[in-house]
Amino acid sequence: MSMKPRLRHTALALTVASLAVLAAACNKPADKADATTAETAKDAAKTDGAKAIPGLATEKEQVSYMIGMDMARSLEQVKDEIDLDTLHKALKSSLAGEKPLLDEKQAGEIREAFAQKVQAQQIAKMMADAKKNLEEGQKFLAENGKKPGVVTTASGLQYQVLTEGKGAKPKVTDAVSAHYKGALLDGKTFDSSYDRGQPATFVLNQLVPGWQEGIALMPAGSKYRFWIPANLAYGEKGAGPIGPNSTLVFEVELLDIVKPGAK
Repeated sequence: MSMKPRLRHTALALTVASLAVLAAACNKPADKADATTAETAKDAAKTDGAKAIPGLATEKEQVSYMIGMDMARSLEQVKDEIDLDTLHKALKSSLAGEKPLLDEKQAGEIREAFAQKVQAQQIAKMMADAKKNLEEGQKFLAENGKKPGVVTTASGLQYQVLTEGKGAKPKVTDAVSAHYKGALLDGKTFDSSYDRGQPATFVLNQLVPGWQEGIALMPAGSKYRFWIPANLAYGEKGAGPIGPNSTLVFEVELLDIVKPGAK
């Protein structure tokens, strides 16, 4: 497993990737060898090549809707802070070349103040989520540890043997091949080698502490279920879909210990 903490960014400017691609294509000089292709494209541009889409009859409507979808995705994080009528007013007047209601200095000051506000909100939410997730995880592990077949190690890692293999146990310096599925306490899967259709290969000492300890307990050919407390996983920072202080649930099949140089 190679999940690593991801950096969180505040999107305050519209980044419409599809427009960048279109602009790059339009601005790219055509080679002489591309003359025929360019002429064909020019002829095609004279007609509306829109495919039939209910509610979006023309190519212009379809392109406009696509751009609107991209804008909405880029603004998802701050959607509750936006007045759509005012946003539309700014788009319409700016594209028409009209004098804006804000000058560059005012816009910069508002942008900076808003960035600080959003950052403060994110920090506050992360702290609240961290507290909630930690309390829920501790409560869950306390109850889970009482269930038959669940073993709690000195570090707080919990595991249950689903299938006991007969192979060797890996050392933390070994590379192993394994199938796994990782989920949160609410059952939501955040990573799965099964979904990708092939096992993963990794060196144990490059993984989170809970994986290092847990897989080292498994003879090759085994299948275990692990409950990994936050301090043995991704801690207060979390990682991608894994929130701060999340307790994680894994089912792991240790297929083999990979020999050096093996493919």
